[in-house]
Amino acid sequence: MSDSGKDADELKPWTVLGSRDLLDASPYLKVRAETVELPDGRRVDSFYQVDQPDYALMFVETEDGHVVMLRTYKHGARRVSLTFPAGALAPGEDPLAAAKRELLEETGYESDDWTGLGAFVVQGNHRGCACHMFHARNARKVAEPDSGDLEEMRIELHSPNDLIDAAARGDYAFLPVIAMLGAVLLPGLREGLGTAAREATVLR
Repeated sequence: MSDSGKDADELKPWTVLGSRDLLDASPYLKVRAETVELPDGRRVDSFYQVDQPDYALMFVETEDGHVVMLRTYKHGARRVSLTFPAGALAPGEDPLAAAKRELLEETGYESDDWTGLGAFVVQGNHRGCACHMFHARNARKVAEPDSGDLEEMRIELHSPNDLIDAAARGDYAFLPVIAMLGAVLLPGLREGLGTAAREATVLR
């Protein structure tokens, strides 16, 4: 039996003693320097933190089993990439409500069958933002897209096997997209993430 759970319980979080803003480009980006104290008493005066809006990322399946994808240019990667529908949460917005809103705006699709797969911080040390992952089934097109985004987007429908082939072609530029592929296409992982997300919602 693994004792990793016991070890994790013995690890202690750092204590934040103070924070000062270095750059404020709200609502898109803030950079802060935190003063932190480690469990052994050491102190770090400038542990940099990056604040960006959290966002929802969606694996969306249609009624006939195809996956709704977007092909678009993303300036951070400096390239065109195949990606899942996604979008930022408005301040105070519920993640699932944001996912439904962004799906409709970006693709014109909606679904009544949603499973939360959890929220995960994108950068281990600087945080950046949290990615809220969702799996939607039986989606149907009800409107034309109206995203208002800067990027041009092309909506594509792919089979799950197509998505694996796309990885072999190097069609994906972003790590969260690869994480989502594994989260949904590996049944055991999908079930485990769904269970953890449901328990987290109950405890909230």
